[in-house]
Amino acid sequence: MQVKKVLTYLAVAFVVFYLFTQPRNAAAAVNSVFDGIVNGANQLAVFFTNVVT
Repeated sequence: MQVKKVLTYLAVAFVVFYLFTQPRNAAAAVNSVFDGIVNGANQLAVFFTNVVT
């Protein structure tokens, strides 16, 4: 259990470090993640629309 906690802290520290050293790239990465989520949701909506109709 201790290893998981340490790895979590390291991951958070890396994200904070990346955010402060590369803010433009970090924003682009977050934007890409949200674009992927929106695209996936849209495709799921199209699928269910085609199933129902």
